[in-house]
Amino acid sequence: MKSNQVHRLHRRRRGRAAGSGVLIILVFVAASFLRLQIFSGEQYALRSSENRLRTITVPAPRGTIYDRYGRAIADNVPGYDVSLLPGPPDSISTGLERLASRLELSAGRREELLARNRARPNESLVVRENASFEQVAFIEERRPQFRRVVVDQRPRRRYPAGPAVAHMVGYIGGISEEELARPEYAGYETGQSLGKTGLEAQYENRLAGSNGIRYVEVNARGTIVGDLGVGPGRASVPGEDLHLGIDLDLQAFADSTFPAGMRGGVVALDPATGEVIVLYSHPTFDPNDFIGGIPLDLWDALREHPDKPMLNRVSMASYPPGSTWKLVMSAVGMKTADLTIDTYHTHTCAGGLAYGNRYFRCWSAGHGRLDLSEAIKHSCNVWFYQAGQRIGLDPLLEEVGEFGFDGPSGIDIPFEIGGQFPGSRQWYDQQYGPGGWFESEIMNLSIGQGANAQSLLTMAQFYSALATGRAPVHPHLVRDETLAERRVDWRLDLPEVQRHQLVDALVRVVNEPGGTAYGSRLSRWTLAGKTGTAQNPHGEPHSWFVGFAPAYAPRIVVAAIVEHGHPDNAPSLAVPLASRIVDRHLATIGLPPEATPGVRPVEGAPAEGGG
Repeated sequence: MKSNQVHRLHRRRRGRAAGSGVLIILVFVAASFLRLQIFSGEQYALRSSENRLRTITVPAPRGTIYDRYGRAIADNVPGYDVSLLPGPPDSISTGLERLASRLELSAGRREELLARNRARPNESLVVRENASFEQVAFIEERRPQFRRVVVDQRPRRRYPAGPAVAHMVGYIGGISEEELARPEYAGYETGQSLGKTGLEAQYENRLAGSNGIRYVEVNARGTIVGDLGVGPGRASVPGEDLHLGIDLDLQAFADSTFPAGMRGGVVALDPATGEVIVLYSHPTFDPNDFIGGIPLDLWDALREHPDKPMLNRVSMASYPPGSTWKLVMSAVGMKTADLTIDTYHTHTCAGGLAYGNRYFRCWSAGHGRLDLSEAIKHSCNVWFYQAGQRIGLDPLLEEVGEFGFDGPSGIDIPFEIGGQFPGSRQWYDQQYGPGGWFESEIMNLSIGQGANAQSLLTMAQFYSALATGRAPVHPHLVRDETLAERRVDWRLDLPEVQRHQLVDALVRVVNEPGGTAYGSRLSRWTLAGKTGTAQNPHGEPHSWFVGFAPAYAPRIVVAAIVEHGHPDNAPSLAVPLASRIVDRHLATIGLPPEATPGVRPVEGAPAEGGG
């Protein structure tokens, strides 16, 4: 009897224990259910969506670049990009192999893409930018073979004028790993394009816009099964448009008239605003070739070409300024050595001048006795040798430094090198050692040779100051009120009567018989300017011209150089190039012809003439 009671007691205890266990399990299951369905539901739903959806970047159209008359210099047209969705490395490799023949992916290019994928495995891999319609059609017709491939219609950059605008506008290219690591490119993705040179690089933050996002739906194998569009993502924001002072037709004119087979460049400015009207370098290249990735053989050909077509000879090259420098010497002499427009020197020009144990030659067999105005007109070296002696080396080095010739002009494109001019005797000591140079350096500096190299921009800037009597505006390509107010911190500081006398002398250079630019005078307006023949150790002299027009109410300042463009007994090639550009610009803006070109207007009469 007692044993039955004990047995029943044990069974009840076991039953209660089992019931408690079941209750604990039920409570645990309920808690887990609540955690999964209520507290963690959104998290798992998000994870499910992440597994189901893939993000695709929607590139923003770059801003359009317009010339001064509203014509497109750089715009966008529809294009196609081919990408692979993120996935296992073997799937990416297989996808690249399948695409290789049709998209022209070399073994080296596939290796580069695989390395990019390993560095950023969670991003879509852009395989080919700017794919052709035939390449896209090939993929779409065989969609089952390319289930991880995304074809997107994206804006493609276009440069309608091609080579004529290359150095000014620059080009775009795919972002590099080094660039991706830089803070200014935070938010950029592998395969995205950005400006590399020119305006495209200078104004990248304004032109680029903001990329958007769209989603595609994939299955467990990563195959695309649907396109959800931009709806749940975000739309792209187009980049800002830029409006330039460039005249696209005049830019193309410079391209078509630049001396064939020669190297050099030309720049033209509005002296009142600093706006660049023309910026052209020759030889050139086609920036359209860089869109979607430039072929390696073409890139190597451009980089290794002996004429260096990628070099912007307006902003990234400097040359001895030759006789264009004589106006700098004239201004310095008037300020520091009491030179006047009527000054004669002791020695007449008989073809050269002895100094120390050397004989410094003039380009002519002899100009005879000249004053400053005639010396400018005939470009007499002997007169300016004596002007340099009268000024002295130390005052010359100090005063030239006041005119901004030892630095860049401040133009709004990257990589400008600016001018180079010794700042003091210490510069010579550092270059050649104490006692390793001679006072005769003053002779070379006086005619724009020696340790003096200037860019087209620095010379145009000085002649702008001479043309207007004001501190010149920093040259700029983009039309902007803020940029138009950025004047340099120097000015000529010559009395107006002396400045006008120098302008009159420049008028004689172009408009009087015997002037070195007489053959390129204009029939409707007075062009003032100075020729230059710059010696160099690598061949024939360079041909320079810097000038402005109309001389007494300037609307354009032009500087041109043709490398090796002035052989002995041959005409200068830079002068007619610059003259034609000036004439075309003044006609384009509708400026009335002058009543008597080449003659100073009567006081009070309209500077541009009587029409």
